[in-house]
Amino acid sequence: MLAATFVCGSTTVLTSCSDKIDDPAPVTPGQSGAPDYSKKSCWYKLPEITKEFDTFYIYSTIYFGANESDPDYATLDNREMLDGIPVEHAIKSSVFEESTNLFIPLYRQAGMKFAGETWKKTGSIEEAIKGTPYGDITAALDYYFQNYNQGRPFILAGHSQGSAILRHVLKHYFKEHPDYYKRMVAAYAIGYSITKEDLEENPQMKFATGETDTGVIISWHAEGPKSVGSKFMSAAMLPNGISINPLNWKRDETYAPASMNLGSIVMDEKTGATSICDIEGDAQVNIARGTVITNAKAVPNEMVEFAGPQSYHQDDYSIFYNNIKDNVAKRIAAYKENQ
Repeated sequence: MLAATFVCGSTTVLTSCSDKIDDPAPVTPGQSGAPDYSKKSCWYKLPEITKEFDTFYIYSTIYFGANESDPDYATLDNREMLDGIPVEHAIKSSVFEESTNLFIPLYRQAGMKFAGETWKKTGSIEEAIKGTPYGDITAALDYYFQNYNQGRPFILAGHSQGSAILRHVLKHYFKEHPDYYKRMVAAYAIGYSITKEDLEENPQMKFATGETDTGVIISWHAEGPKSVGSKFMSAAMLPNGISINPLNWKRDETYAPASMNLGSIVMDEKTGATSICDIEGDAQVNIARGTVITNAKAVPNEMVEFAGPQSYHQDDYSIFYNNIKDNVAKRIAAYKENQ
């Protein structure tokens, strides 16, 4: 998994789950073709229910599939993916745990190599994620709503490929399940574009206009000034994308200084320990690019061919970590007030 360094101090694939994720072993796929989400081993995180609200989180691209012999989609026992999910949880999805019960299903994600090839051929990663990955996530959602949710209001969240899948969920799955959609507090589709066309073509999709509106989508893509100058559009960006500023929660180009940043999360690469630091993470929406520009003190992602010259894509969450945590609590409070 790609991450910036902060300055702060189609082969046959497995479709069902092993009994132990720590010691995965292949088992026979179910008839539906999707993982059997009744098995606890098909979930990275099944929480003890202690909160009134849930979060269902879809992790980003962790499986690279860089070798020619690697399958296009990760198997559920893929060690690269399983080893990367705890890191993603520590610096991204953990932001939801203070306010909600966090659910994270395993799914057969598209490898970075395959998604990148699809993007170069077609201009987006849509063809790579709308089949197997989307099918797995909708199967997980079915099981979650039928067996785990128990009528609680919920947040949907993801990052990168996870948010690309979440975009399909918002466009298609909730058209079939409007009863679920009524209980959605918000959808944090961070790190993949939600476009103007998405909103025009899908009236059920509403983008946030402030920090406390509910039933809305929150999205941004973080990059530095050099990316703006290069005019490079990354694989996670679509034309006419929309971003909201994660510091002042405005969609216009009002600048938010780093003094508004409540704290960024940093992981020690040697120990895996996390801490909250000030890395001067300011933010300003660039409407033309549909991104958020930051001067955070971080080393940009290294994969220039996918991300551009100054991308902070893998740090969309971590730079603004405490502001997201604060925002989740505020939207939940607003949801309660409106009931």
